[in-house]
Amino acid sequence: MKRGRVAYRGAIHEAYPDEIGVRLSDGRVCREEDVVWLAPIEVGTIIALGLNYAEHAKELAFSKQEEPLVFLKGPGTVIGHRGVTRRPSDVKFMHYECELAVVIGRSAKEVSRDHAMDYVAGYMVANDYAIRDYLENYYRPNLRVKNRDGGTVLGPWFVDAADVPDVTQLDLRTYVNGSLQQKGNTRDLVTDIPALIEYLSGFMTLAPGDVILTGTPDGVVNVNAGDEVVCEIDGLGRLINVIASEAEFGRV
Repeated sequence: MKRGRVAYRGAIHEAYPDEIGVRLSDGRVCREEDVVWLAPIEVGTIIALGLNYAEHAKELAFSKQEEPLVFLKGPGTVIGHRGVTRRPSDVKFMHYECELAVVIGRSAKEVSRDHAMDYVAGYMVANDYAIRDYLENYYRPNLRVKNRDGGTVLGPWFVDAADVPDVTQLDLRTYVNGSLQQKGNTRDLVTDIPALIEYLSGFMTLAPGDVILTGTPDGVVNVNAGDEVVCEIDGLGRLINVIASEAEFGRV
């Protein structure tokens, strides 16, 4: 099942896909543009992977790391489908990152690879923006690169794990203003989902609602104010986001 969360006429609703746009839990049907999209779930800890596709690491001239490159993100980073992300006026290279988001369904501590997928509740599309100008190094991506308010777009849907037949064979695509810029497949993950859960749960307890962002393929390009960025993953949905300037956020 696909389900999301939206705000409409002063209330928050669970929502489902409909031919017209979106069907609210009370039965009303709305166009996508007439609701405010929230993240599909109440997000817990966000655990993000860097350079987890070999071609993307090569694109950035970075050799394979011995352990997964992992960092945490705060809740203020998250916005929903059709949300707006601010581009700072002082940067030269800000780029999208289309990623498979894995949602943990139950408490996981010291889970073996063989049982790791039993702890997955479902999946979402993520677009996790990065600002290359602020990067100190790939082993320590500082807060300004990856923890910006509104820099992590999730949605539009949460899709139950049981409804994704093979999560290891999903195509990912990113379009900027309608032009295909990024394409990859989850079969090319350097560290796959079971290995990630085994690794992470070996030193921290994963809780229901925690989200693992599994990394992005190669094909990132700079985006500017006014650009529309669309991230797609087979079977999970089409996540739309718009870039806005500092001035549009009331900042000069």
